[in-house]
Amino acid sequence: MTDHAAASHHAADIDKHVRIYITVFVALMVLTFVTVAISRFHLPVPIAVTVALVVAVVKGSLVACYFMHLISEKKLIYAVLLVTVAFFVALLALPVITHENGFWIPEAPSDVHIAPAASPHQ
Repeated sequence: MTDHAAASHHAADIDKHVRIYITVFVALMVLTFVTVAISRFHLPVPIAVTVALVVAVVKGSLVACYFMHLISEKKLIYAVLLVTVAFFVALLALPVITHENGFWIPEAPSDVHIAPAASPHQ
């Protein structure tokens, strides 16, 4: 391969990456406008939170895949990322599991009355 052909191939490769970055940037801007537009609809809170989280996950995935170059990384990086996501989901699930007194926390019997503490000034 000649120097001119190698330079031409390298320039075409750079142009391809720049187009991808511009496309991702435009997608992020559109999703930002979608987020703002959805906030103006005054949706019920559960639906609004769900839509906002979906948009945030898509935006975060675009940033991680293209700007952090995770889309072209090796399997080890994906394994570490998967373990991180698993721990994150487990930590988010912990309050849900323990909500309403949880499974492991015994309730105090309702017939037991606790006497108020004696005042030291009596």
